[in-house]
Amino acid sequence: MKKSRGRTGRKRRRKHLQSFMDGVNCSCKLEYIKLKKWLKDRGFEDSNLRPAQFWDTGRGLRTTKALQVRDLIISLPEKCLLTTGTVLSSCLGEYIMKWKPPVSPLIALCTFLIAEKHAGEKSLWKPYLDVLPKTYTCPVCLEHDVVSLLPEPLRKKAQEQRTTVHELYMSSKAFFSSLQPLFAENTGTIFNYSALEWAWCTINTRTIYMKHSQRECFSLEPDVYALAPYLDLLNHSPNVQVKAAFNEQTRSYEIWTNSQHKKYKEVFICYGPHDNQRLLLEYGFVAIDNPHSSVYVSSDTLLRYFPPLDKQRKAKLSILKDHDFLENLTFGWDGPSWRLLTALKLLSLGADEFTCWRRTLLGDVISARNEQQTLHIAAKICHFLIEETQHVLLQISQLKRSKENLKNHLALVEALRLEDLKILQKSAEILCNLNMAT
Repeated sequence: MKKSRGRTGRKRRRKHLQSFMDGVNCSCKLEYIKLKKWLKDRGFEDSNLRPAQFWDTGRGLRTTKALQVRDLIISLPEKCLLTTGTVLSSCLGEYIMKWKPPVSPLIALCTFLIAEKHAGEKSLWKPYLDVLPKTYTCPVCLEHDVVSLLPEPLRKKAQEQRTTVHELYMSSKAFFSSLQPLFAENTGTIFNYSALEWAWCTINTRTIYMKHSQRECFSLEPDVYALAPYLDLLNHSPNVQVKAAFNEQTRSYEIWTNSQHKKYKEVFICYGPHDNQRLLLEYGFVAIDNPHSSVYVSSDTLLRYFPPLDKQRKAKLSILKDHDFLENLTFGWDGPSWRLLTALKLLSLGADEFTCWRRTLLGDVISARNEQQTLHIAAKICHFLIEETQHVLLQISQLKRSKENLKNHLALVEALRLEDLKILQKSAEILCNLNMAT
């Protein structure tokens, strides 16, 4: 009897753990009930997807039946999509049409989101706005202390992102002021910087690509955004394939799967073959064991292993720059990239080999010494980056203890750095075997 109870207990625990891994059903939450009703009123047929909270990916959608290759995952009618067309048919339309110089499609959408959020209960889009994230984890939202822990190339892009959003805000202030007749409150308090940052992140992280014809009332930036309620709950996985497009016949945005999905499992889509730095920059998350991920080597790191007194150093750098070999130099799961090895080969050319630089860029073997030195320096750079990554991980673990308010943001950078460490350790292993072979 006892044995059987122990087995049953274990079985129950296993089942409980499995259901926890499969996500907690959120369909009965009021916000999702309201969203589903709102979508139904706009012609959305209930699909086989249910909102759920997953322990590793957060909010997402899971399927109530097994999905086969070429099954339709979701079909969202045009009426449910939020586009610049939606904005122009709202009370903001006439203000956008007469504003000169014309605003960008992006600013039109940001303005609409801020205005609708401010409208609260009066907003026709309230059921959708209620399920949107209140905060984001894109680099533009991260504290300076957290940004400084990012790898150098991403740190630079994070600063550029912050500048972009700030300039967007400054250049739109006059347009925001022109909307004063629509509001009882001062537009300066409604359309403040944090409101724009939230709206910008909503559009940057959640829109689907949908090309719209050019309208004269907008600036010349491409009008390719559409917010897709419910559909935007689908999370990214680098290991799935989908076909997504607007269907002109059904006037719906459709996603078809090219992968199989088991019943009650989370359904994923793929945002594209992005590495983790791009995923963090654009969407504010990191994918574990991402096959597309790589660790970038800056030109400063590249040059620290070459003698500054090399007479041809300046010429070598000029060649690398002219042929675009100082950017996108990486270590990946399969070791140093061809681009990185080529840059190292050229920098390793001896004085008597320098005339062969064209052959180096084509991938020819110049000499055994050159090959050996290239691999040796690649290994040194790899070990330097491993030490640097371990040092940052130590800093993060110390900060997590002292800065409780930054815990979530620090965990995100930690996840990125741990993935980098795995890639670098794999690369070091590959280089060690290559060095032994040569």
